[in-house]
Amino acid sequence: MAQPWKIIESIATDEGLLELRQRGEKDFLIMIGAQVLMNSLANRSEIVLGQLGCQRLKESAAPRVLVGGLGMGFTLRAVLDSLPDTAQVVVAELNPVVAEWCRGALAPLTAGAVNDPRVTLEIGDVAQLIRKNAASRDQSGFDAIVLDLYRGPHAGTDAVNDPLYGSRAIENARAALRPGGMLAVWGENYDEGFVRRLTKAGFLVSCERPGRGGLRHAVFLARLQTMPRAGKQTP
Repeated sequence: MAQPWKIIESIATDEGLLELRQRGEKDFLIMIGAQVLMNSLANRSEIVLGQLGCQRLKESAAPRVLVGGLGMGFTLRAVLDSLPDTAQVVVAELNPVVAEWCRGALAPLTAGAVNDPRVTLEIGDVAQLIRKNAASRDQSGFDAIVLDLYRGPHAGTDAVNDPLYGSRAIENARAALRPGGMLAVWGENYDEGFVRRLTKAGFLVSCERPGRGGLRHAVFLARLQTMPRAGKQTP
């Protein structure tokens, strides 16, 4: 008989009750209302997202990476494992309780990825952080932006104004990247409109579907062609 789920902690949010549930030693769920956001035993696409988003940075001198969304930390762990010790990784997470879970009950799943000395945690909206970096005059930029959010691009996305996947957001991401940088995005399904917007913005785009059967999520990989950083954001 399957063990029952135990609620470790719950917190009210604007989108519903956010819960961490556990069943057994390594079986965890993060839920919001009745929707499962993360399952600790189903993390294949999140790991591939982190690996492919940073695969060309292992030999870089001091790469700088932005991860949007902490979740259970699987994408962050894959990012860290793909980077040198000199890397800087900024993680943007909306809810501080998720970071507490990753430092607590979830830490053994990722060898404490969030506590890695290369990691700086920012509690806030990753879209705002991208806009801030796009408008920055210090020209530091990111070598990769990796977005692992529970809502990816889809057919109903506002093609212009969506704060993460619309054309204006894509322009901001382009301005926040260094020449040759990578924008890697998790999606539940392939979205042709998102690929068109990325291509129009000057990215070289591919899409991976990790796995061989069952539900196969999408990993969008958009590489910025080598060119000077734009240095301004799209309002």
